[in-house]
Amino acid sequence: MERCDILIVGAGMAGASAAYELAAQFNVVLLEREAHPGYHTTGRSAALFSETYGNTVIRGLTVGSRDFYLTPPVGFAEHALLTDRGVMLIARADQMERAHLWAAEASALVPSVRLITAEEAYAKVPVLRPGYVAGAVFEPTAMDIDVHGLHQGYLRGLRTRGGKLVTDAEAIGIARDGEGWRVETGAGTWQADIVVNAGGAWADVVAALAGLAPVGLVPKRRTALLVDPPDTVSIDRWPATIDMDEQFYFKPDAGKLLMSPADETPMAPCDVQPEELDIAICVDRVQTAADLPVRRINRSWAGLRSFVSDKTPVVGFDPAAKGFFWLAGQGGYGIQTAPAMGRLTAGLVAGNGVPADLAALGVIAAALAPDRFRAR
Repeated sequence: MERCDILIVGAGMAGASAAYELAAQFNVVLLEREAHPGYHTTGRSAALFSETYGNTVIRGLTVGSRDFYLTPPVGFAEHALLTDRGVMLIARADQMERAHLWAAEASALVPSVRLITAEEAYAKVPVLRPGYVAGAVFEPTAMDIDVHGLHQGYLRGLRTRGGKLVTDAEAIGIARDGEGWRVETGAGTWQADIVVNAGGAWADVVAALAGLAPVGLVPKRRTALLVDPPDTVSIDRWPATIDMDEQFYFKPDAGKLLMSPADETPMAPCDVQPEELDIAICVDRVQTAADLPVRRINRSWAGLRSFVSDKTPVVGFDPAAKGFFWLAGQGGYGIQTAPAMGRLTAGLVAGNGVPADLAALGVIAAALAPDRFRAR
């Protein structure tokens, strides 16, 4: 049996960022059930950094991540983690009231956000069908995230700080062991003072292994596909283009166009795969809005975005089990909030509370605590 201070179950973005931050103070072991970390949700994300996306807590965590993204520690990443993209929420005539409301709300948070005319929207993405767009909300400071670079940076940093990553190590038993925990896996058994449940879509399953009540996590399938761009126009400077009611989106991705129907189909945690119907719905919705011939699907995939009822992450110690810490329910926000989430986890695990800069941005421990569901 190996011994460590903190054992983290799940080496996706949440677990990796937490492990990196905690390894600065503690002896940390990071367990991953798959042969390669990030196989599930992290490895299938096409994340954007948008400071207007999500509820108040999510926005605070996103803004609190900005400095890390723009100026990561020396040696953390080989390339910039963010690149300019912009986001444009397009609105039909029947969606313009919603667009006006959102522009007013979002610009109060991010002053560069503005309502633009249909003509401006067509200038930015000239393949939009004539007459489809009545206006749009434009967020010029939204950026693409190098998801792989960020994830690998955390894993490298963990090792540099003396932490350990163990793959092919699915947790099969979690039990109290004196004042700490014993975690059995296919790769060995560990004893730790604290267990961090960063199991992604499987977080409720991990909790059940420890005999703990679930937080009501609901994994939801999100489909994506890559297609060839039009031959006659350059897509490099197009913003990510999203329907005002988030019924679809498309954006440039490494010379191709990434599309999604923005589906949210509840399902059990699994190695999720795309459905042909969702692919067809995606193409239909995008082509209704834009003249984008789809001659073939270069690649399609699906990932799970896991939510609890209030769409706010679950971060904190379980009140029913000393030393069992939840880090779950990141939904579609886990990548853009990862730097702040890692620091938040380290602060709470170490007993130092919410970091002051995050608290100033409205991040409150009680809003994230797992016992908020059980108090109802």
